Amino acid sequence: MARTVTDEARYRANRQGEIDSAVVYRAMAKAESDARLASVYIRLAEVEERHLGFWEDQLRALGRDPGPRRPSWRARAMRLLAHRFGAQLVLPTVATLERVDQENYDDQTETEGTGMPEDERSHARVLRFIAGGSPVGVAGETLGKLEGRHRAPGGNALRAAVLGANDGLTSNLALVMGVAGSGLPPKAILIAGITGLLAGACSMAIGEWVSVQSTRELYQRQVKTEAAELRSVPDEEREELALIYEAKGLSVKEAEELAERLMADTKNALDTMVREELGLDPNELGGSPNSAAGASFFLFSIGAVLPLAPFFFATGAPAVGLAIGFAAIGLFLIGSLITLLTGRSVLFSGSRQLLFGMLAAGVTFGLGRLIGAAVGA
Repeated sequence: MARTVTDEARYRANRQGEIDSAVVYRAMAKAESDARLASVYIRLAEVEERHLGFWEDQLRALGRDPGPRRPSWRARAMRLLAHRFGAQLVLPTVATLERVDQENYDDQTETEGTGMPEDERSHARVLRFIAGGSPVGVAGETLGKLEGRHRAPGGNALRAAVLGANDGLTSNLALVMGVAGSGLPPKAILIAGITGLLAGACSMAIGEWVSVQSTRELYQRQVKTEAAELRSVPDEEREELALIYEAKGLSVKEAEELAERLMADTKNALDTMVREELGLDPNELGGSPNSAAGASFFLFSIGAVLPLAPFFFATGAPAVGLAIGFAAIGLFLIGSLITLLTGRSVLFSGSRQLLFGMLAAGVTFGLGRLIGAAVGA
C-alpha cells in the first residue's frame, strides 16, 4: 500500500492521541485512592501504550523517526488536575473524550484485524460505566439495578400515562374553549373537538411508535456490534468484562475468573455483555412500539374526551361550564397522580396543574372571541 504525507500526519495525530491517553490514565491511577479503580486505569494505559507502539511502527515503516513521547498541553493540564484534585475531577472529561473518539479507528485500514477499534469502544464503555459519581466511581443507579434496589416496574409507563392524558386534556380543552369563544354553533365545537381528539391521538401514537421503534433499532444495532466483537476479538471482550467487574469491587483474579466463565458460552456471553456494557435488557430492547403507540392513542383520547363530553348533550353556556368543570376535575386528578412521580404535595401539584390548564383555556377562549369577532363568526 502506497503511503503518503497525509498518512504520516494521520499516524502522528493517532500517536499523539495515544500518548495523551496513556499519560492521563497513568496520572489517574496514581491519584486514585481506590486500588481497584487504579488497577483499571493502569490496564487502560497499557492498552493505549500498545496502540502507541503500533503507530510508531507505522511511522518507522515510512522511514520517519517518531521522536520523543511528549504529551500535549491538554494532557499535561489534566495530569496536573488529577494530581492536585484527584482522578474523579478529570474522569467525566476523559469519559466524554473516549466516547467522542471511540469510532476513530473504524475507517483506518491499518487497524483492520488488530482489535484496536474494539479496544477504543471498550474503553468508552468502561469509562462510561465508571463515571457515575459514587465514591468508587461506579454509578449508584447502575449498582441499584445490579442489586435490585430502586426498581420501579411500570414507572415509565405511569409517567407516559399521566403525561399522555394531560396532553389530551389540556390541548383539547384549549381547542374547545377557543372554538366556543369564537361564537360558532355547538355542532362546530363538537366537530372541532372530535377532530382535535383524533388528530392529537394519532400524532401521539405515531410519534411514540417512531420513538420506540428507532430506539429498538439502535439497540439491535448495538447488540449486533457486540456479537460481532465477541466473534472477532473474544480476548478483548473478556478483558473488558473483567475490567467492569473490577470496577464493581472484585479483585483482579476474581474478575478474570468470572469473565472467563461467562465467556465460555457464546449465548450467555452475549447476554452478559449486553447487560453489563450496554445496560440493556436483551429481552426488551426498549419495549414494543405497537403497545406504546396504542397506549399513547388511548391515554390521549381519555384526556381529550373530558372537555368534549358535555357538548354531546348540552349547548351554549351550560355546555361550556360543564366542560370547564369536567376538565378542572381531570386536571386536578392528573396533578395528584404526578405526585406519585415527584413526591410533592397532592394539593400543590393538583392546584398547579389546574391553574395551568385553566390559564390555557382562558387564553384560547379570549383569542377565539377576538378571532370570531374579526371574521364575523
